[in-house]
Amino acid sequence: MGGEKIIRSSELVGIFDVSIEKSSKVSKQFITHARQNKVVEFIGEEDPKSIVVTKGIVYYSPISSATLKKRANLFVANA
Repeated sequence: MGGEKIIRSSELVGIFDVSIEKSSKVSKQFITHARQNKVVEFIGEEDPKSIVVTKGIVYYSPISSATLKKRANLFVANA
């Protein structure tokens, strides 16, 4: 996901473009709730390009959602 951060595919819920936070009211509410519960983590120093939702934490990643999805599919296909 960037910054040497790796998650298990079994923990992954979804990978989204960071723009979803601004374009969807439900997504905005979800992120606000996650921040209030302190389960949001920013990876790296760069501007986030994607939001990775896991069972326990919401990550902001500097890697695009398309790249992360390709990586996830690659690992699942090779498992």
